[in-house]
Amino acid sequence: MSISLSHKRYEEIKRIIVDLFVEYEVSCVPVSGFELATKMGIKVIPYSAIHYSKRYLLLKKSEDGFCVEKTPGEWFIFYNDGKGYGRINYTIMHEIGHIVLDHSEDSELAEKEVQFFAKYALVPPALVHKFKLNDPCSIAEVFDVSFEEAGYNSNDFSRLKTAL
Repeated sequence: MSISLSHKRYEEIKRIIVDLFVEYEVSCVPVSGFELATKMGIKVIPYSAIHYSKRYLLLKKSEDGFCVEKTPGEWFIFYNDGKGYGRINYTIMHEIGHIVLDHSEDSELAEKEVQFFAKYALVPPALVHKFKLNDPCSIAEVFDVSFEEAGYNSNDFSRLKTAL
């Protein structure tokens, strides 16, 4: 059985993102997970910065990336810099989502929340509509996300327009 978020929770996450963008003065697209993390005081570390003899442990934990709170309030995001920029930026935003949404453990619900968090933060539907973007190529180009991510957003936006 797949877990789904309530409409109320989706709206809460949207509000959290807007508040975060206001607090850290995010005012242009494409949104950079690197820049937001830096403004938030989160240290962002590529896998390649870790000695090669221990890099396999990082890949074993996650092929894309993960976050760690070393001491209370001191966050680190480790990411696989062997991936493309769009995927890396999504991963960093995904991990920021775990931090901001205060997830203390991995769960299907936590993953559902941060997937929405990253998708909404990187490709806000209101801007897709405002810029009149109708296909994954244009979404990928404007928001500097992977073509795969742009496709998900394009499909979601098409469903949203149909529902209205």
